[in-house]
Amino acid sequence: MPDADPGPLLRKTAPDLGPDVALLAEAVVEAGATALKHFRRDPRVWMKAGDSPVSEADLEADRLLHARLLGARPAYGWLSEETADNPGRLDRTRVFVVDPIDGTRAFIAGEPVWAVSAAVVEAGRPVAGALYQPATGDLMLAAAGRGAWRGGERLSVSGRRDLQGARVAGPRRFFERPEPRPHDLEAHPFVPSLALRVAWVATGRLDLAVASARSHDWDLAASDLLVHEAGGRLVTAEGAPLAYNAAVPRHPALAAMTPGLAAPALALLGAMAYR
Repeated sequence: MPDADPGPLLRKTAPDLGPDVALLAEAVVEAGATALKHFRRDPRVWMKAGDSPVSEADLEADRLLHARLLGARPAYGWLSEETADNPGRLDRTRVFVVDPIDGTRAFIAGEPVWAVSAAVVEAGRPVAGALYQPATGDLMLAAAGRGAWRGGERLSVSGRRDLQGARVAGPRRFFERPEPRPHDLEAHPFVPSLALRVAWVATGRLDLAVASARSHDWDLAASDLLVHEAGGRLVTAEGAPLAYNAAVPRHPALAAMTPGLAAPALALLGAMAYR
């Protein structure tokens, strides 16, 4: 388990990516330390609408992020999975988009594949992002036009151009089908955090990540920027980029990929009928 003190981790981070990224990085690491206090310690859990769980760690991390981020940038709007939506965000030039624990089911089960995700969105697109996996100490940062980084390493997508044998992660219902997978895809074990699933395309760990419909801004904004700045794409089945901070912050089926896989990946996404 990584040290809860964010100082050593942040001192190993990327080159200067601007004040908003620095703020996000500090906040997600601190929120991750808060969540780790409950990890594998039987936190209290409630069920939200749609049979979705939320734990006391989600709520504590959300409060911390709200205080740290809006305390530093009171003019920004706020959109979080664990905060009641305020339509006033639609009138703000910049908006924080936050998921205090992406992958809550994994967190509750004591599995390490969960993350704290935070981004700044402007004009419908993320311009600053931080994604932190507290159980492993993995911090990834991105700024529009300045690259995606893990520590001093600049991230880059894999560059694969053929779906044959591509490393792909997506919904269980596709990979658990009895019939053979098309293209002899190498199915990665299910990644319960959608933010990490998408971001692992930015690192080259995956060539392709797919998601069924009804994901939300907070699942995707930081990872979208990571993938984009690493040279990849996150798009709908029609090939369109995502727009954030809409009145309804929800999205259709998606695919994150290295650019060379765009055409076959979109055809595969359409065939999977996740529209």
